[in-house]
Amino acid sequence: MSRFVILLGGEVRPTSELKAQIADCRVIAADSGIRHASALGLVPELWTGDFDSVSDQMSAAHPDVPREVHPRDKDRTDGEIAIEAALGLGATALVLVGAFGGERPDHAHLHLTQAMKLAEAGVPTLLTSGAQEGQALLNGPRHRFDYAEGTLFSILAFTALSGLTVEGAKWPLDAVEVPFGSSLTLSNEVRGRLSITLAQGRALLMAHLNEPEKI
Repeated sequence: MSRFVILLGGEVRPTSELKAQIADCRVIAADSGIRHASALGLVPELWTGDFDSVSDQMSAAHPDVPREVHPRDKDRTDGEIAIEAALGLGATALVLVGAFGGERPDHAHLHLTQAMKLAEAGVPTLLTSGAQEGQALLNGPRHRFDYAEGTLFSILAFTALSGLTVEGAKWPLDAVEVPFGSSLTLSNEVRGRLSITLAQGRALLMAHLNEPEKI
């Protein structure tokens, strides 16, 4: 498996767990996402985007990283360009670091939908800030997670959900139907070994990790 890290412009907490998750991965930075490289001990093999959010300080700190500069007037985000570059280099799994928060909530929403699209295409994708993680819940298989007892999590639904089963949670569910727009699947807690099965629909697990240590 060829696992790539994509450094995005959202918020990041450089925890030891996050560093372990991205160890030995190939790295591509998207525009201002380069600012996370030093804190995470990463050296990107490519820096891409339109560079409209790159400061002189960021540029001076990474003079040797190869750059691929795109026009500012374009029909794709810098993050999408970086993802396409990783796939072109043979990526079979992705970690989108800095996928949440930041100044552009519209970009954060796009990252959620991109993770779903990529997972459905057979490319497992983890969204992370170090404090939160997101993963698509594909239809059919039983998804198991090793989150700590008491971890807060939500299931974000992009459609109505059918046959949703949640085990190892404070509020378990057994093959329930969830109408689109329902808050039923928000703010649950891990109790034991969390597992989720979804028969039909599109949804993503969002886990709010315990207060991360500051490195």
